[in-house]
Amino acid sequence: MKLKLGIPKGSLEHATVDLFRRAGFNITTSTRSYFPSIDDPEIECMLIRAQEMARYVEDGVLDAGLTGRDWVEENEAQVATVADLIYAKQSFGKVRWVLAVPESSSFQTVKDLQGKIIATELVGATKRYLASHGVTAKVEFSWGATEVKPPVLADAIVEVTETGSSLRANKLRIIETVLESNTQLIANRASWEDSWKHRKLEDIRMLLEGAINALGKVGLMLNVRKEDLPAVIAALPALKKPTISHLSDEDWLAVNTILDESTVRSIIPRLKDAGAQGIVEYPLNKIVM
Repeated sequence: MKLKLGIPKGSLEHATVDLFRRAGFNITTSTRSYFPSIDDPEIECMLIRAQEMARYVEDGVLDAGLTGRDWVEENEAQVATVADLIYAKQSFGKVRWVLAVPESSSFQTVKDLQGKIIATELVGATKRYLASHGVTAKVEFSWGATEVKPPVLADAIVEVTETGSSLRANKLRIIETVLESNTQLIANRASWEDSWKHRKLEDIRMLLEGAINALGKVGLMLNVRKEDLPAVIAALPALKKPTISHLSDEDWLAVNTILDESTVRSIIPRLKDAGAQGIVEYPLNKIVM
């Protein structure tokens, strides 16, 4: 049997392929083909734009796919959510669709846009957001370069952002958040009910979540004399519970723990001062909880 899996083409493509690599799947893409190869004979991949993924999964063209929750809601797709995967094209966090206006404008809230023009790629969700606030405005689909449209071509925009830097660079300010989104692994409902496909998707979910859990983490192992163990433990971050095991020499212990990569450079010297020896830092691909 084969699981037909959609990989998002475009801004999420590289981050998704890299996440699968960390999870243990090697996906090879080509600029000439929409059918990447994968080193799992039970999976068949297809590159699909994230904006269209939910529709093809709902229709059964694909058994499953990775796309943003924003596009699932935009298409009002009836699909099963297998996993929330918190990663984006530039970072490993959520993104926001925000209502933004020119810095010089007088608009302060969504209600100030009554009767105005709003440009966005997320037309359906924007219309529903306006309706929930009792606002009637003209929502125009934007084919790209949305940030440059105000104030000449539109009064405001609804655009996705991770950091807000692009909006600030184009002299726009955020007045409200329309929708918060993250990447999801979604499945066709019939495929999700199929026992073999369900198990395969659960395996993929576990490995992908394990890869995300390991992001920004490293393993650290070291040896220490028994009498120096309290000082070594004290040098580790609070709430960290390392694994401690005996060595062949009964006077020595081995300590193994997982730390945030950003903290290791300051912790290793303190561990050395506390009596640790043979300190080894190693990368992590997956942490399966």
